Amino acid sequence: MNNMEYSNDDMEKWYASFLPDDALNNIESSEDDQQQPRMVYSYRHVASGFAARLTAEEVKAMEKKDGFISALPERILPLQTTHSPEFLGLSMQEPGFWQGSNFGKGVIIGVLDSGILPSHPSFSDDGVPPPPAKWKGKCEFNGTNCNNKIIGARVFRAGTKITGPTQFDDSGHGTHTASTAAGNFVNDAAALWNAKGTAAGIAPYAHLAIYKICYNNGCGESDILAALDSAIDDGVDVISISIAGGPAPFYQDGLALGAFRAIQKGIFVSCSAGNSGPNHSTSMNLAPWILTVGASTIDRNIRATAKLGNGEEYDGESQVQPQDFNPTTLLPLVYAGDFDDPPSAVCDPPTLAKIDVKGKIVLCESGWIGGNNKSKAVSAAGGAAMIIINSQVDGYTVMPDHYVLPATQVSHAAGLKIKDYIKSTKAPTATILFKGTVIGGDKPSAPSVASFSSRGPNTLSPGIMKPDIIGPGVNIIAAWPVPVESNINSQPTFNLMSGTSMSCPHLSGIAALLKNSHPDWSPAAIKSAIMTTADDTLTGGENPITDENLLPADILATGSGHVNPSKANDPGLVYDIHPDDYIPYLCGLNYDDQMMAAIVAGDIKCSEVKSIPEAQLNYPAFAITLGSSSDTQTYTRTVTNVGRANSTYSPVVFPPRGIGGINVTPAEMTFTEMNQTATYTVTFIPTSDAVKPQGFAEGYLIWVSDHYSVKSPISVTYV
Repeated sequence: MNNMEYSNDDMEKWYASFLPDDALNNIESSEDDQQQPRMVYSYRHVASGFAARLTAEEVKAMEKKDGFISALPERILPLQTTHSPEFLGLSMQEPGFWQGSNFGKGVIIGVLDSGILPSHPSFSDDGVPPPPAKWKGKCEFNGTNCNNKIIGARVFRAGTKITGPTQFDDSGHGTHTASTAAGNFVNDAAALWNAKGTAAGIAPYAHLAIYKICYNNGCGESDILAALDSAIDDGVDVISISIAGGPAPFYQDGLALGAFRAIQKGIFVSCSAGNSGPNHSTSMNLAPWILTVGASTIDRNIRATAKLGNGEEYDGESQVQPQDFNPTTLLPLVYAGDFDDPPSAVCDPPTLAKIDVKGKIVLCESGWIGGNNKSKAVSAAGGAAMIIINSQVDGYTVMPDHYVLPATQVSHAAGLKIKDYIKSTKAPTATILFKGTVIGGDKPSAPSVASFSSRGPNTLSPGIMKPDIIGPGVNIIAAWPVPVESNINSQPTFNLMSGTSMSCPHLSGIAALLKNSHPDWSPAAIKSAIMTTADDTLTGGENPITDENLLPADILATGSGHVNPSKANDPGLVYDIHPDDYIPYLCGLNYDDQMMAAIVAGDIKCSEVKSIPEAQLNYPAFAITLGSSSDTQTYTRTVTNVGRANSTYSPVVFPPRGIGGINVTPAEMTFTEMNQTATYTVTFIPTSDAVKPQGFAEGYLIWVSDHYSVKSPISVTYV
């Protein structure tokens, strides 16, 4: 049954025919009924189907009815700035991409999250034009909370009776992500009086459509699908989803299903990769039609330096920079536990009760107690200040909290040296030097991959590289609904947060800028432009992007690299993918007709489709697997010229370790007009050595012209 051929009433009646007889009587229950309706949502765009409350036995009975395809239990998915635009090269003072893209004017970003605080100054509509005529969405706020900035606000909660202003954000997450993507300019912004400057989202003049789907218990898949269904119908251009649940096959993943229907309508979808790093095989949102975003650091820190009695200094960070702390007085320094048992120094109240910490600086290990609660415990025990040591897994990724006493959080390496100092003397002392906001430093150290940022390879589709890109996601300052320190005089409120939830809206905002600059580009073309122009070195230098241990990061962590918005605006070539091009790819995953029907609108029979290997999809990256007896593997790619009309490109190959050779044909590609296409082949030749490499290797294929460098990463997994 084709949804588009029937009215909403017809579709809902058809859906209702699948329900048990007793359920038909309460399909249209009023809000006053005690019994909640069985039918929760009837979907029109994202799926041919509905969400309903059913028992396992009722689902089995439904499976016998004509027209049934599949039924999936609902999953609950978890939620996953004054400087980051500047760090990304977006400047108000100089002509460039930001001004050239009109700061995202006319583009609508749909944010699926925990709601929004519409009264925050980040959501002023100064300079923002009225929404485009295509906008069909609703503002369900009472009063005048919507404007030219927030043009839509809706709430979805699985058929639960809704009362009160539920579109408002009660966790802060949605306000933070929405303002990161498209917050307007706010002068004199700061987080706890630090990092003062002009706050702005990446697309400050873009419109926001808010879809509240997340609550204290997480984000329900039925709500995600309902919001995506609405966003498609409303007319959004970009969808930003800072949610990452455990990987599920695409035909069982509500977010992937809805995202596919969105890209069929020309809507770009950006999602977070997840916060399960630094282990490999942890990336989420793995569908190739989604831009999957990992998290990186930026070159700003709110510095608090631990100075020891031996004169050594170790830079750390603290959101709170107290003015009444005397840094010239060295205080006794004590470790809050057993040196042979670091978890004992987590600084919980029972442990601190056994130690004399009065008037001392207390050295704590990070752990299951948050930094703010540690500071409260140390303060209650009489401690004068606190130093928190990063865990070994976090390395140099420092994410300070807001503390109730003078404190700093330092890297794991610095913490080990501080512990060695304490053990070396009978009377260890220390102080903390609060140095405020520091931009840059003596040498480039950003971007580095955040420790928590989820890594590849792609566990569901190994022939598709994930994550795709990394962007700012550590210590990001953006709008917040309530004063962090409960001081009503501190409005407007901004807060510092870290996560791939923060990096995702950065890329959503960049996609909005590209959509304004190139309204004819498809979602795949925008994604390609972002990926093939990404940076793989630290800002202002030639050294490679590092990981949480300051070692060179591999592409399982970085994807294509760190986003460079200005380069993405003029990529030279793009790898385009039409939505129908995903069908032979999906058939190549051995999905049957029933599985395909869940993903793709229409009756798709893989037996009648020429399937392709995963790595044959026209993706801007290569991910291949080689075994001990592997033959050569050949893949084709088609590129579209969006750079200069007359241009010639030649391939430059950096082969991965263990590859015997890489042949690229033709030896050059010449274009004579815009939007002209060309196809090339790449043949990967395994090494002839008797002993094959193990694990993982990486390389690059770069098409170079006089003006452009179009880079595709190569990931090789040896099995």
